[in-house]
Amino acid sequence: MNTPAVPVAAYAIGDQRWTRDAPGFADALTKAHENHLRPRCLCLPGQQGIDMYVARLVEGYIVKRMPNTGSQHATNCPSYEPPAEFSGLGPLVGTAIVENPSTGETTLTLDFPMSKLPGRGAQPPAARSSSSVVAHGHRLGLRALLHYLWDQAELSHWKLGFAGRRTWGTVRRHLLQAAENKFVHDHALLGSLYIPEVFSVEQRDAIQSRRQRLWARGAPRHGQPQHLLLMVAEVKDIAPARYGHKAVIKHLPDQAFALDDALYRRLGRSFEHELTLWGTEPDLHLLMIATFRMDEAGTPSIMELSLMLTTAQWLPVDDGWDRQLVGALVRQGRSFTKSLRYNTPGNQALVCASLLDCGAAPYPLFVDREHRPDASPPEKFTVPTPNADPTVWRWRPALGDMPALPQRQLKADPVPSAVPAGMEGIPALALSAS
Repeated sequence: MNTPAVPVAAYAIGDQRWTRDAPGFADALTKAHENHLRPRCLCLPGQQGIDMYVARLVEGYIVKRMPNTGSQHATNCPSYEPPAEFSGLGPLVGTAIVENPSTGETTLTLDFPMSKLPGRGAQPPAARSSSSVVAHGHRLGLRALLHYLWDQAELSHWKLGFAGRRTWGTVRRHLLQAAENKFVHDHALLGSLYIPEVFSVEQRDAIQSRRQRLWARGAPRHGQPQHLLLMVAEVKDIAPARYGHKAVIKHLPDQAFALDDALYRRLGRSFEHELTLWGTEPDLHLLMIATFRMDEAGTPSIMELSLMLTTAQWLPVDDGWDRQLVGALVRQGRSFTKSLRYNTPGNQALVCASLLDCGAAPYPLFVDREHRPDASPPEKFTVPTPNADPTVWRWRPALGDMPALPQRQLKADPVPSAVPAGMEGIPALALSAS
């Protein structure tokens, strides 16, 4: 028996109730910000609401969830996110990621350099051979930063109505919005972030001009530390060049990125599985996050990088088992979030994905890659059942085919009501349309 879908995107501001698309909602947010009022999300019927806050962005005001409250919302609320322990996010909240509700700003602590001293490489003397696949301590490595931006943009979320709506233009727009109000060493992340625009022959000159203005911020200055830039882009090819190697980026046909021989060798060692799967599965996207510098001739050279595979729907996957499970979820029209590892090593157990259409709680899906008959997921990954016995969906690929997925209990939502985290004041269709 299906339970009715929980109402979403309704807020109480003072003694008034608002929906995101209601006339006057933008003015209500402006007044709430000026008077330091906290909107309350009314996604759970019969309750007083969950405190939110109003933040100011370049184009206006938005409603954001309070830090560490995402799992308190209804599973089909735009502000919902699974518990932090379901992914690798948990240890980083409050340490590497510090959100200030008073200002709407988030401070990020990175595990990689964003500058290069004259005459020295950007990496420390004991350079990591892993190309920043795994960072140590409570700081964001390159992969963790990419996962954080992906989560903040809610590109790790999926609903039936998203099918056919995600293009690179959509992905880029969401990532840039997610990077707003994020700061590193008191500098805005957006000031250093390059994400290629969708290429157009008619707009070639304008696109190139905008790109050069951003890249000029990383130009070397005599006797001063060189500012490094950060790139998130889809890889088209990694190949030998006339000198060294190069990374060819999609939507950037007129400029490749240089890789020195040492970095190229580390790339092959650290990302062998990702590169092999990408090379054999034509529907997968290969995403790169990298720091790069500009040389005196204006050529970009990659200093440090990490890679991430995604499906055709831009949902991140770690390996072939991930890809098979996510593919089944998409084909069946399920509502779910894909868990991301951040700094967590690949051999540590994590939820693969969480179903959001199985009731009031997320239903974790666990892939057992250890191939041990006695292996079981940690208790924090289990879901209480009506008879009080904890259960979990578990697939052991070495022992058989994927089991049937848990049955849907909430009504499927064909309209993409979820929006990027922290952007709940913007109509969902406007954000999700390609």
